[in-house]
Amino acid sequence: MTLAEMQFLTPDLRIAAAEIFILLMACLILMFDLLAKDRKRTATFVATQLTLVVAAVITFSMSTGEISYTFSNMYVADLMADLLKLLLYLTVMVVLFYSRGYILEREQMAKGEYYALALFATLGMMVMISANHFVTVYIGLELLSLSLYAMVAMNRDSVPATEAAMKYFVLGALASGLLLYGMSMIYGATGTLEITAVAERLFMGQADQTILVFGIVFLVSGVAFKLGVVPFHMWIPDVYHGAPTAVTLFIATAPKLAAFAMVIRLLVNGLIVLSADWQTMLILLSVLSMAIGNIAAIAQTNLKRMLAYSAISHMGFMLLGMVTGVVGGDARFALNAYSSSMFYVITYVLTSAGTFGMILLLARAGFESDEIDDFKGLNKRSPWFAGMMMMMMFSMAGVPFFVGFFAKFSVLQAVVAAGYLWLAIVAIMFSLIGCFYYLRVVKIMYFDQPTNPMPIVAPLDVKILMSANGLAVALLGIFPQVLMSLCAFALLRSL
Repeated sequence: MTLAEMQFLTPDLRIAAAEIFILLMACLILMFDLLAKDRKRTATFVATQLTLVVAAVITFSMSTGEISYTFSNMYVADLMADLLKLLLYLTVMVVLFYSRGYILEREQMAKGEYYALALFATLGMMVMISANHFVTVYIGLELLSLSLYAMVAMNRDSVPATEAAMKYFVLGALASGLLLYGMSMIYGATGTLEITAVAERLFMGQADQTILVFGIVFLVSGVAFKLGVVPFHMWIPDVYHGAPTAVTLFIATAPKLAAFAMVIRLLVNGLIVLSADWQTMLILLSVLSMAIGNIAAIAQTNLKRMLAYSAISHMGFMLLGMVTGVVGGDARFALNAYSSSMFYVITYVLTSAGTFGMILLLARAGFESDEIDDFKGLNKRSPWFAGMMMMMMFSMAGVPFFVGFFAKFSVLQAVVAAGYLWLAIVAIMFSLIGCFYYLRVVKIMYFDQPTNPMPIVAPLDVKILMSANGLAVALLGIFPQVLMSLCAFALLRSL
């Protein structure tokens, strides 16, 4: 074929309009901030929030409910991607609101770069969510990871933050290598890097099975690192603890949505034919994560480290839904199982945002407020905020009738329906162990004497946001069906 005969297909840029807008605005905000004289960076903060609002409007207006491809099938737009992106914008907006007071009190962080990096990280997550090609997945993942490494190290005067950034960077590079190696082996076995094309060739039996199994091992290992599940969890406690709390809040929330999308794109959209192979691996990762995460969390005195081990156990619980989608080649339970995992991730992000928001609320210049003992007697200092924190802890523990209970219940229901009764019993046992360290925080808030008797003074916007966050945890616990149905519908139209 001559060059004259070849046709260049112009990509439909409208489908990726939100990503293009975020990229342009992140670059503009970075340039604009160089000229800003305001130490508080109010204009930069407002511009960042408006960028996310406009991106949400673009995503919502462009959503058709149909599956669309562009950039030579490397990018896909579907209902699952649209829903996760809208939740992503909302999460990042909430994170930035919670973080504002914290970063203003720390000179090294009170700069426009924080907001620009947050937007670049958001862009990376958006690319991951809409990836239909191994290269696109990797580009999105690296954009997110590099932004997070820089955010963790922003407070250069802090030795723990610098150490955490180095650990995160070294282990992240190792995980990226595992992921790339797995992708290259799958490419060698199938002859394509496009996720839907991989699925087609596997379905038709046009692949080398031996190379594929090795490829899956490396691929799942790379994904497991990004999820932070055992035995690829080593970075989570150190990064959560060492990073500035505002950055820990970011890492603990928004990337979980992108990681879930990556699991769906790679394992369900691409490798569903080989589900028997990767589901066995996920069962092992899930059980180990729930065991080590919950047991190690009991020994922690630092609240951020406790929540780090808690995150490991929660991601293990989320994987249970991914395990039970296909049983013996039968995909009848797939929609129920995957939608329960999606619901679990969304509710975990909501609850985690509120929990770290409370830590940020109590923190002040030179004091991180990240020890469990810092919450002693919180009820005497502020009954309202103590009530909010109690709701977050109850939800994470899975106490009825908060949203965390229904998230756990929906996953366990999918596990039992698929015939994995023993797995459901193991999950319940480790959840009961997990209740101990969540309820310990509640006990300290309500029954111990405060070390600092001063009442808590919080800005009005943070008070409103924290109250809305707590209300969402409570209301979604009473009316979980709306979000559950939305997850199921989005996946039904996307898979």
